[in-house]
Amino acid sequence: MNKKNVLVTGSSRGIGRACALTFAKAGYHVFINCRNSIDRLKEVQQEITASGETCSMLPGDVSSPDRVRAMFQEISSACGGLDVLINNAGISHFGLLSDLSDSEWSDILNTNLSSAFYCCREAIPYMVSQKKGRIINISSMWGTVGASCEAAYSASKAGLNGLTRALAKELAPSNIQVNAIACGAIDTEMNARLDEDERQALTEDIPSGRFGTVREAAELALSLAESPAYLTGQVIGLDGGFI
Repeated sequence: MNKKNVLVTGSSRGIGRACALTFAKAGYHVFINCRNSIDRLKEVQQEITASGETCSMLPGDVSSPDRVRAMFQEISSACGGLDVLINNAGISHFGLLSDLSDSEWSDILNTNLSSAFYCCREAIPYMVSQKKGRIINISSMWGTVGASCEAAYSASKAGLNGLTRALAKELAPSNIQVNAIACGAIDTEMNARLDEDERQALTEDIPSGRFGTVREAAELALSLAESPAYLTGQVIGLDGGFI
């Protein structure tokens, strides 16, 4: 039986790394990607291959349409195309909107939202030809309710949620499912900026009383990749009951 193929963008750390490891363990051939942390990406590849699974590195900036085209040319040469696309690459920025520079705004929108558009655009033709496929977007609860001092990040994730819902309707006739995971406070390096008092205050606001884990996010992504075909166009909260 041929392996299914998945691309996980931003997979050198955090949720992306956990998704890469989880999908590899489930028998997928995993294409891993990051923009800068090449040494860490190599560590992910080594961990996957050490367990007897298969993995290919596709480093590059997925906010660049030219780099995304080149990545998908490599995927096409290797296996024809993807069964699953996980748009996980993302960055955050904390600060007042009035202090946000033009370049910071563009970088956040391009990394968090445009990258998903570029990857979807390249992945869809193969999926349509196969009459099947799954696209999973890693979003945030702040894309649903907004976060003070994270306006650009919230806007990018709100856009990702809208892309998810609209694209799901567009692709449903081709048996391609598109869903998003709206993550709450997950224990990742992105949240390392929080000091102990801030972390404790946030924890107290979460009904589950703790931060989520990257493994929980990855397991949800895997369940969406293998869920019934009638499940599409959903933005599923993984936030411990926060919203």
